[in-house]
Amino acid sequence: MSGEPISTSAGPWRAGLGRLARDKAAMAGLVVFLLVVVACLLAPAYAGQVARTNPFRSNISGTTVVDGRTVPVLAPSSTGLGLGVTPIGPTWDPGHYFLGADNQGRDVMARLLYGGRNSLLIGVASALLCCLAATAVGVVAGYAGGAVDAVLSRILDVLWSIPVYLLAICLSVVLLTGGLRVGPISLEAGSLWVPIGIIAAVYVPYAARPIRGQVIALRNREFVQAAIGVGASDLRIMRKDLLPNVLPTLIVLLPMMTALNMLIESALSFLSIGVQPPDASWGTIINDGLGLLYTRPAVALAPGLLIAVTAVGLNVFGDGVRDALDPGARLRGGV
Repeated sequence: MSGEPISTSAGPWRAGLGRLARDKAAMAGLVVFLLVVVACLLAPAYAGQVARTNPFRSNISGTTVVDGRTVPVLAPSSTGLGLGVTPIGPTWDPGHYFLGADNQGRDVMARLLYGGRNSLLIGVASALLCCLAATAVGVVAGYAGGAVDAVLSRILDVLWSIPVYLLAICLSVVLLTGGLRVGPISLEAGSLWVPIGIIAAVYVPYAARPIRGQVIALRNREFVQAAIGVGASDLRIMRKDLLPNVLPTLIVLLPMMTALNMLIESALSFLSIGVQPPDASWGTIINDGLGLLYTRPAVALAPGLLIAVTAVGLNVFGDGVRDALDPGARLRGGV
């Protein structure tokens, strides 16, 4: 990274933000992610004002306009025995099936934007929930030590030993069968909170371990021992002394966890055990386009491309946040 050095008198957060702002790659990754977010938030405006279509309703007998001609959205198949129908391909006209239609005659571009809203919501919400749960487990286990640490660590080890996708698939199958009811909390099988909770749960061990290790190193530091010496309660020490010191780790983990969670959500939805109809996500749209891969590849390729672009943007931004908040990592990397 280039630019004038940050003044040593600046606080650590201000100095870190300054380094992050000068990291062009990280800023580019953030801009890419924000552009995707803004585009998806404008899905209702695009569907209602531009495409004038309902992306969740079949349009099997519908028509559209291409080069001034009225054509059917689903045309009779011209290959093989001529059975079935072939959806209209990309017209590159925002008002008339920009990316074509799927096998139900629905506008792919409109569904792509609506699906992105759910994919982004699940990715961000599950990352936040995962980081909150991992922080609680990691701080308590690292600070308490002894039997508490042993029990929590063994639970994390058991979860860690199960492959992520296998654990997520098992939880999805169970919860999508009858939903979840715990006391006053009730989740229906089709609720978006089901994949959010599942994805957050399977990644807790991966986020809790580094936090626990950091807390173990911190609990023997002078400021923690001084707080213990003056009689501060365990809750106050964890909240006032330990939590602020693990916050940079959480901030680094958040964008990377969001990217990972979006990928696992897409995989679960592709297998029909993630987002459930009538909702859509990038994973469900890829599944819709699987049977059209050779005739209308845009249906499956467009959401896959958006998943890749969003994940790369988040990972590049996450790398920049890590370098900005951990100068030691920058030095080790030769920056």
